[in-house]
Amino acid sequence: MEAKYVFKRAIQGRAVEDILLQIEAAILNRDFLPGEKLPSERELQLQFGTGRGVVREALKILKQKDLLEIRKGSRGGAFVKEVEVGKISETLSLFLKQKEIEPEKLIEFRENIDQTITILSIARGSVEEKEYLYGKAVELSKLISCENPDLTLIGEADRELNILLAKMTKNPLFDWIMEAVQFGFSSYDYALYEKEEFRRLTADNWKKTAFEIKSNEPMKALSSIGYHYSLLRQCIEDKKADNNLIKIFRRINGKDKL
Repeated sequence: MEAKYVFKRAIQGRAVEDILLQIEAAILNRDFLPGEKLPSERELQLQFGTGRGVVREALKILKQKDLLEIRKGSRGGAFVKEVEVGKISETLSLFLKQKEIEPEKLIEFRENIDQTITILSIARGSVEEKEYLYGKAVELSKLISCENPDLTLIGEADRELNILLAKMTKNPLFDWIMEAVQFGFSSYDYALYEKEEFRRLTADNWKKTAFEIKSNEPMKALSSIGYHYSLLRQCIEDKKADNNLIKIFRRINGKDKL
């Protein structure tokens, strides 16, 4: 039986690297589709002109990169994996957490992304999706109106609204990026819910934004998005000022004790 795909002989001296690059390129070019089996180790040895150990090492690295699944048994072998969206978002989220990104840089990024997402959600979202988004915004307002608001539930409701909005674009890239940012650090949105005055204004603005999206009013919706980030910038500045006052107070107290 003729092989579906024939690889080139591996470059001597860096055979493992060359083999994994060739197989990776074949997968990314969709010469092998998700769920499809690669040629057997014996076939790969013959095509690459190398020993079994070299082929196995390359396959092991591709498995670690989550491109392949290695199955054992008579029907086993190396199978191409479908890349999981959740893992993409999780990896990007971890990357964002490790990097010390200034609040303003992230806010600037989120504001511009949200503007695009809002326009696309109005153009592509269904009537049912827009109604659902508005209903969730109303629920957020109710959570905030409670006598002792649960900040964890409020944070989850805010995160759900952002992800719902991204899904309405019908563009998976916005969906993945939004999930990563939300689970990374929520674009510092959590800070808006820590103080009562910002909490109320943010919830009211979410409801207004969702209403304008539901009403297919892009300019009014964008105005609401701009107001959200104006509130967030003010909130971050107030938080910095409060932290500076605490530091000064502690310094003075420390000197007084001396």
